[in-house]
Amino acid sequence: SLEDYEETVKKAKEAWKVWADIPAPKRGEIVRQIGDALRQKIKVLGSLVSLEMGKIFVEGVGEVQEYVDVCDYAVGLSRMIGGPILPSERPGHALIEQWNPVGLVGIITAFNFPVAVYGWNSAIAMICGNSCLWKGAPSTSLVSVAVTKIIAKVLEDNKLPGAICSLVCGGADIGTAMARDERMDLLSFTGSTKVGKEVALMVQERFGRSLLELGGNNAIIVFEDADLNLVIPSALFAAVGTAGQRCTTARRLFLHESIHDEVVAKLAKAYAQVRIGDPWDPDTLYGPLHTKEAVKMFLDAVEQAKQQGGSVVYGGKVISRPGNYVEPTIVTGLPHNAPIVHTETFAPILYVLKFKEEEDVFAWNNEVKQGLSSSIFTKDLGRIFRWLGPKGSDCGIVNVNIPTSGAEIGGAFGGEKHTGGGRESGSDSWKLYMRRSTCTINYSKDLPLAQGIKFQ
Repeated sequence: SLEDYEETVKKAKEAWKVWADIPAPKRGEIVRQIGDALRQKIKVLGSLVSLEMGKIFVEGVGEVQEYVDVCDYAVGLSRMIGGPILPSERPGHALIEQWNPVGLVGIITAFNFPVAVYGWNSAIAMICGNSCLWKGAPSTSLVSVAVTKIIAKVLEDNKLPGAICSLVCGGADIGTAMARDERMDLLSFTGSTKVGKEVALMVQERFGRSLLELGGNNAIIVFEDADLNLVIPSALFAAVGTAGQRCTTARRLFLHESIHDEVVAKLAKAYAQVRIGDPWDPDTLYGPLHTKEAVKMFLDAVEQAKQQGGSVVYGGKVISRPGNYVEPTIVTGLPHNAPIVHTETFAPILYVLKFKEEEDVFAWNNEVKQGLSSSIFTKDLGRIFRWLGPKGSDCGIVNVNIPTSGAEIGGAFGGEKHTGGGRESGSDSWKLYMRRSTCTINYSKDLPLAQGIKFQ
C-alpha cells in the first residue's frame, strides 16, 4: 500500500546516512558478500525464476549468475571510481572533480529479467554509496522477496540496516508514487516504451533524474559472405531465447537476396528441432510466454502480419497444452516498413526481410523508433567498420558476427531513441548513480580571478 511505501522510503533514507559514511572499498566488500550469498543459492533462485517467470531453468540460473558477475565487477570498481585532477589556469589553485552518491536510487524492474536487472542497478548503486528502493514486477514478486531476503541477511550480518536495499511490492500506484517522489534521487525504470515515457515525464516534471531501459526492435543483417554456421544458431537463439521476451530479442532478420531462400529453409529446419516443454526440465530449450495477454498479443501480431502481406513459413499457432505456449514463428514476404514490422511484439515472432544494398539495409536497421541492439554477419572488414561508424547502426549495442542478445556486464548496456538513452552495468555507467562536483581549492595567499579578470 502507499502507507507501506511511505514507511519504506523513510527507512531507506535513514539507512543511506549510515551507508554513505562507509568508505567505497568497504562497501565493495559488502557487495562481494552479496555475490557469494547469491552463488550459494544460485540453483534454487534460478528454479524460482523459472517457476515464476516461465523461462527455462538454465536461463534462470544464468540470470542469477549475471547478478553474481556484476557484484564481482562492482567490487573492483569500488576501488577505482573517482574524478581527475585538472590543470588550473590560476597559480596556487587546484581543480578537481569530486563524485558523490545521489542518495536514494529507485529501481523499477520488469518481469522478463526479475533478478539480473535489479543486480545491474543495485550492485553499482551500492558501491557508489546509494541506498536502493526496488519495485519488482507484480507478477514476479516471489523472486523480488527472495533476492531481498538474501541481501538483507548479508547487510544485517555486517551490523548494517537491511533498509539499505529496501523492497516494495505493488502495482502502478507505487510506480507512480516513485516517479513523483522528490526523495527519489534517481529513478531507474526498465519496461515498455509506453510506460517509460509516462515515467520520464513525471520525473522530469520535478527535475529529477531518470535512467530508462525501454523497448527494442532489434535486427540481424546477414550479407552474402556471412558464415551460415554462425548465422543459423545466432538467429535461433536471438529470436527464440526466453520465448522472444528479451528486450534484445531479434525481431527483424534482413537477408541478402542471394542467400534468402537458403537461410529461411535452414532456419525453419532448426526451429523444428527446438525442444518445447516444461521450463524446469533441463532438456527444454523453449518454455511458455509469461501471461495469457502475451498469447493474445502473439496471435494478433501473426494475424496483422498476414493481413499486411506476410507468409507464415513456420509456427504461428498456440500449442495445445496447459500453459501459455505458442509456436516460435517465422514470417517472410513483408516489406521493411510494414507497420507490424515496426511494432515490438514481446513474443517469438521473427520477420525475415530481403535486401540488396548495404546502404539501404543500414538505413532500414535505423528506421524503427527504438535503438537498442543490432547485429551484422559479414567477413568484409570495410563493411564492419562502416557498420560501427557514424553512418552505421544507431543502436546502443552494435554487434558483428554474434546475435543481438546476450550482452556482457563489462560494457554499458542500453539504447538510443525510444529505448530511453539509459546505460546500466559496465564501462562508466556508474556515473549515472553519482553527482559530480567541480571543486576549486585556493591554497595560495592571493586571489587571482579566472580568465585573467582584474577587479580592483
